[in-house]
Amino acid sequence: MRVTPERVAAEYEWVRNRADAVVPLLNEVRSELGDLFDAEVDPVTADQYREAVDAVFADGDLAVNVAAMVGILRELDVQDDYPGFVVDELVGRELAGAIAGNQPLRLLGEATFHFADVTTHGDPAEETAGADDLDAALAAGFQTRLPGWGWTESESPFAVASRK
Repeated sequence: MRVTPERVAAEYEWVRNRADAVVPLLNEVRSELGDLFDAEVDPVTADQYREAVDAVFADGDLAVNVAAMVGILRELDVQDDYPGFVVDELVGRELAGAIAGNQPLRLLGEATFHFADVTTHGDPAEETAGADDLDAALAAGFQTRLPGWGWTESESPFAVASRK
């Protein structure tokens, strides 16, 4: 794989145009997590998703890494899939974390990837082994990055500077 500015731009367009597949999955994940944690979680619109994609790819250092992982997952296929299971899980988890942001959001994005991946299954006859992991990673990373969770909307009570 060769990653150039043109390849990054192409992957950006692909991810941005994937809203029809990613946003419903993202909202499904939010709804299920909200139910599990007894929390109200705002759904995400396609426009919010695209704005978040724009923000991720506006940071060139982040964009090149995200584009490379997206490209890997789009192309990754392993005969009989199972021997490659660890590879697509690893790349998917890293992609979700990179999109989600800095800690603790990064870890939440990685954990959410595994939650999203359990319910995301592509058609092996039509897709590469990494395709469903890619959708799960995009949904997990962007759902974590985007607002809508109440606890992310206020200052942390643990911030020492806020006590002064």
